[in-house]
Amino acid sequence: MAQKIDIKTVDEVAHLARLEFTDEGKADILNDMNRMLAFVDKLNEMDTEGVEPLIYMTDEINVLREDEPKQTVSQKEALKNAPKKDSDYFKVPKVIDNH
Repeated sequence: MAQKIDIKTVDEVAHLARLEFTDEGKADILNDMNRMLAFVDKLNEMDTEGVEPLIYMTDEINVLREDEPKQTVSQKEALKNAPKKDSDYFKVPKVIDNH
């Protein structure tokens, strides 16, 4: 393996990503990051001479459907699993303060 991640690197990445880890969590992340590097190193062993880069997953070009409005979910169905609702609307906490 060409490079290895250390705890200092995990701390720096956590800081940049605004994440906090316990010591056990740091050890888990350290292990995961080193496994990812090992996987990339393994991929680097592949002979890709003459292999064209994959830009698109399909050869299809602009396969589109007509943009036709239609109702797929009724209001009753949409409100069925809402945690809070009245007869017509979702109820959500107030997020705008009028001060």
